[in-house]
Amino acid sequence: MSDNKFGIYFNADLGQIVRINSPYWIPEEPDWVFITDRVNATLIEVRTMIEEKKLFESIGSIHWGSLPGSEN
Repeated sequence: MSDNKFGIYFNADLGQIVRINSPYWIPEEPDWVFITDRVNATLIEVRTMIEEKKLFESIGSIHWGSLPGSEN
């Protein structure tokens, strides 16, 4: 991965992906795995990438998450 930390990250424990396009919060390894630098990738595209990398079995249950502190 380049120095650019923007992109899509996946947390297998939560079955959740997040889109990072600002330095407000950068997910940390090993909980979060960098999937792609394409911040506009669709859910279907990201699920396919996760399936190809064999990171999660039940890709249909993967969902978008929210950044910490943005739940309100």
